[in-house]
Amino acid sequence: MALPVRKAVVPVAGLGTRFLPATKALPKEMLTVVDRPVVQYCVDEAFEAGIEHVIFVTGRGKGLIEDHFDYQFELDATLRGRGKTAAAEQLDTETPGAGQVSFTRQQKPLGLGHAVWCARDIVGNEPFAVLLPDMVMDGEPGCLKQMMDAYNEVGGNIISVQETTPDLAHKYGIVATGAEKGSAFEITGMVEKPEPGTAPSNLYINGRYILQPKVMEILSTQAAGAGGEIQLTDAMLNLMESEPFYGVSFDGRTFDCGSKFGFLEANIMLALKNDDVRDEVRDLLKSLP
Repeated sequence: MALPVRKAVVPVAGLGTRFLPATKALPKEMLTVVDRPVVQYCVDEAFEAGIEHVIFVTGRGKGLIEDHFDYQFELDATLRGRGKTAAAEQLDTETPGAGQVSFTRQQKPLGLGHAVWCARDIVGNEPFAVLLPDMVMDGEPGCLKQMMDAYNEVGGNIISVQETTPDLAHKYGIVATGAEKGSAFEITGMVEKPEPGTAPSNLYINGRYILQPKVMEILSTQAAGAGGEIQLTDAMLNLMESEPFYGVSFDGRTFDCGSKFGFLEANIMLALKNDDVRDEVRDLLKSLP
């Protein structure tokens, strides 16, 4: 029986240079999609999937993220004093409980693999999830919950994937696929940004992983790869030599909020699902020439 996945690593140390000047002082993960920061969607997804402890890997200037997930007595007291009990209770529900979040630092920008490795002592010797907060998922159940269901069937390492068009495959990490196994399928290889026309499939890695603890051991000696950074993909390819990897096709929609278009797309599409603004947004879109 596979060991339970209790912890999730959320790397939030990136600089957000594609959103300057907005991210000069504001962490990119705190940019809002409709009425909540990007990183909130990621954490909500983790807890929905049964994660008990979220580990943020932060960097300089990311203190607002820690404050966001903290209890704020003054705000709570003000809301309740003004009779806005429902808003106060909603914030209570969405604020992690004591001991459910931890923060550790990635002092130097050495890549995603290095960021994950920075959480090694908190993760310990157990499987864990990795959620990239730039990728906002819209699905029921959430992406990580779909992966957890597959993990409980097959164990091993799980990667969420989604279809892309062949002409865009060179922009992503693409998986090579094998036989189906339950609600998942075998992954036999991974290629980071393949040359046009050489992708082994049209399935791209969309920022959600469940990994066995051995990957931390591999990352501890992993040489720098593309861009002079320690790449998580390289470590997973190494781990694939000794442990099985499975893919789960996410039944939902992925918004790449690390790009301006993806961020705007997420705001529009999720606003259309928000009771407070749905009608106004729909009318605005209809009025466009």
